[in-house]
Amino acid sequence: MEDRVENKKNISLKIIEIFKKEKKIILITLFSIILIITGIFLLNYHNNKLNKKTSEKYIKAGLLLSSENKEESKNIYKEIVLGKNSFYSLLALNEIVENNLEPDSNKVLELFIAIENIKNNKEQKNLIQLKKGLYLMKISKQEEGKKILKKLVEINSIWKEAALEILN
Repeated sequence: MEDRVENKKNISLKIIEIFKKEKKIILITLFSIILIITGIFLLNYHNNKLNKKTSEKYIKAGLLLSSENKEESKNIYKEIVLGKNSFYSLLALNEIVENNLEPDSNKVLELFIAIENIKNNKEQKNLIQLKKGLYLMKISKQEEGKKILKKLVEINSIWKEAALEILN
């Protein structure tokens, strides 16, 4: 029994001794961990705030579009696309394309390029390629569009069947 009590005292003395010797390193490590955790929370808060602003812009652009204010709606949608939000940018580009808000096909293709540079998963990038292929075919660039769709078929994307249906 006395050995256990003595072992516990020895262990606690060793821990105190280690803490005294390595006090600086332990405090710096704790401070670093707290700083990293705080940074992660602040970054998450900032991203949520940006997403909220972007969603409000998207809704505003939709309302402007429905009230036939197409030019202002187009500008807001373009701003959203160029803001490179992984969710709302693609939706905004869809609205621009579906409602023919931008008559200049080169500007629309530039918006496609902006969206392609956003960090998305593989299948989201393939979906963007599918939409780009469809758009190219719509603006009478059949060969370029077919080339993109054939590539989707070759890489065995989940969009393969849709691409095959369009190609046939």
